[in-house]
Amino acid sequence: MQVNGKHYRTIWLSDDHRTVRIIDQRKLPFEFIIENISSLAEMATAIRDMHLRGAGLIGAAAGFGMFLAVLESSDMSQIKKAAELLKSTRPTAVNLSYAVDLQLKALTNTIESDRLAKSLEIAQSIADKDAEQCRLIGAQGVEIIKSLSLAKKGKRVNILTHCNAGWLAFVDYGSALSPIYEAQARGIDVHVYVDETRPRNQGARLTAWELGQQGIPHTIIADNTGGHLMQHAQVDMVIVGADRVAANGDVANKIGTYLKALAANDNKVPFYVAFPSTTRDMKTIDGVRDIEIEERSGEEVRKIEAWYKNEIVEVQLCPDDSPAVNFGFDVTPARLITAWITEDGIQKI
Repeated sequence: MQVNGKHYRTIWLSDDHRTVRIIDQRKLPFEFIIENISSLAEMATAIRDMHLRGAGLIGAAAGFGMFLAVLESSDMSQIKKAAELLKSTRPTAVNLSYAVDLQLKALTNTIESDRLAKSLEIAQSIADKDAEQCRLIGAQGVEIIKSLSLAKKGKRVNILTHCNAGWLAFVDYGSALSPIYEAQARGIDVHVYVDETRPRNQGARLTAWELGQQGIPHTIIADNTGGHLMQHAQVDMVIVGADRVAANGDVANKIGTYLKALAANDNKVPFYVAFPSTTRDMKTIDGVRDIEIEERSGEEVRKIEAWYKNEIVEVQLCPDDSPAVNFGFDVTPARLITAWITEDGIQKI
């Protein structure tokens, strides 16, 4: 997608084939910084500390992380340790374990002298596949937006999204935002309500920045505003991404998604979940019961980052002695989902 008119992916290999380059999302939207990652340890830190985030991008980063591990050692015992390290960084998103397991299986069946080349091939293919799947999600999902536009006789289609499921969460295009980008390309009048997404504000900081770079009309709203907008018929559809989709259709996504689904269901607003097929986890039978929910530091809730005098500063929001709990995700039951949007099409639930 575009940054100041120039095309970028979120992750790519440098010309020396020894360094992985990423967009440091911690600095957005205030600073656009490209970070160089040259070791397994640096990649594990980047994933764990959210230099990069989003289901598809985490998977691609894990694929490149395994490549960096093979650069350090092509011995399978060391590669297996690297795999465990990467898997421990973010437990909820299934794309991470998918990428690591794909690398492990291939490298186990490859002679040691060929492992580096094989690992690079797989890492690049994971990234390329993610971008292509997201492009196709846009081509499939735009038909829903097109139908709404026709029903409104060309009037603006208002879409609500939660967190960031745009190109910053993947390698390119995104999942939930991909149909919106395609709608813009086709001349459909769209407007996006962007949840701020506390506590890390991925909506206000990342989704709003993305949409602004693409020239798409949007409005940032407080997380608790969506229900009010739906009650007053100001939302035509909700579309969100997913970090893991269980066998029974339950969807894990950024905390607060479940509440949006409840409000949409109560107000008869269609609620769509967009994700590449790699996010489906058939080993997890019941999402509400079985998906491990990442719990992050309560300091992310107690404090907030802001742009002040040309630098990012952190300020405290609450009394010194008030504790906080910080679940990163929740699970939306399949019964609340109108349909999935994947690279293979639109599937009603």
